[in-house]
Amino acid sequence: MSSDASRPSAIDAPSIVDLFAGPGGLDVAAHWLDVPVAGVEWDDNAVATRKKASLNTWHSDVRDLGPWNFPDANVLAGGPPCQTFTVAGAGAGRRALDVVLALVAMLDNGRAAEVKEALSQMEDERTGLVLEPLRWALSALDDERPFEAIVLEQVPAVKPVWDAYAAVLRNRGYGVDVGILRTEEFGVPQTRRRAILIARLGAEVSLPAATHRPYRKGVLRNMGAASLRPWVPMAEALSGRGDFDVISNYGSGGISTARGRRSSDQPAFTVTGKISRNKVVCRVTGEVGRFSPSEAGQLQTFPADYPWSGGDIAQQIGNAVPPRLAAHVLSAALGMDQPSETFLADAVRSSWRDQVRGTTELVPVA
Repeated sequence: MSSDASRPSAIDAPSIVDLFAGPGGLDVAAHWLDVPVAGVEWDDNAVATRKKASLNTWHSDVRDLGPWNFPDANVLAGGPPCQTFTVAGAGAGRRALDVVLALVAMLDNGRAAEVKEALSQMEDERTGLVLEPLRWALSALDDERPFEAIVLEQVPAVKPVWDAYAAVLRNRGYGVDVGILRTEEFGVPQTRRRAILIARLGAEVSLPAATHRPYRKGVLRNMGAASLRPWVPMAEALSGRGDFDVISNYGSGGISTARGRRSSDQPAFTVTGKISRNKVVCRVTGEVGRFSPSEAGQLQTFPADYPWSGGDIAQQIGNAVPPRLAAHVLSAALGMDQPSETFLADAVRSSWRDQVRGTTELVPVA
């Protein structure tokens, strides 16, 4: 792992509570970094995957719990549901943005009961869930057991909320950094942008530096800053598929019939819950197929044998944070060295089954 003189000191014995933990993207990264994590998740399907993956799981609603339920956790993480904020959704979150920002200010001023009442009147209750990590953080501060680090991720439209969070946390002694990270700049074979917040109590903190070049249409992957690695194409992640083209389920430029198209020597489109609808066309035979759950998961940098279970697996995969990105973000927040390319490549290629069995070395998937 590489060192970074600007990072804060490492947290002694970090232990994470992860809100809205989903099928385990952050958990996988934490496992690679040898950091214990307890995930809170209410969705039955995601919980089925988590159980198969042997992840520590509370099958609960985050609104029914608080930091007092996790007295050993000194790191708070969370990726609240994004459907109401995402460009692909109906937009309830974007319309409610001003309301959400006002509610952040109310939580900051100790008016939690009024916030709870306001949330009950929202157009889509999922929108209000974006406030839960702040409730947990402020509750921990009130109990004089503050989290030493906080890590949050969401779609880019939520960045104004994270900026509001940052102001609240800075006033309470946290160093905070907020920004938009591109997943292909961290070795994920997919173009995906995420709004990230990291915070450290009593210390300045910075988002991780990119390790790979950004993807630009028409720009070869070997072009760009010599200090950065080339972005990773789908063909590298799915080496057994041969040459193929992907026709996206989404339209391009707002035209539903103008389907986006990428070849296997490019990164994937953003992996969403609709990835099972994307057409995968073999360049040699013209045969049309679909990505398997394993392949879709690999485009998110889950190990190939990750045990996707339950229903709505495509949605589970699309909702997850890519473990490779999560490993970089967690390392920055916890004061660890930035993971090396060799370490992460080995982790992604290794068998998850053998990792959770306690194998001392990362074992490649057969």
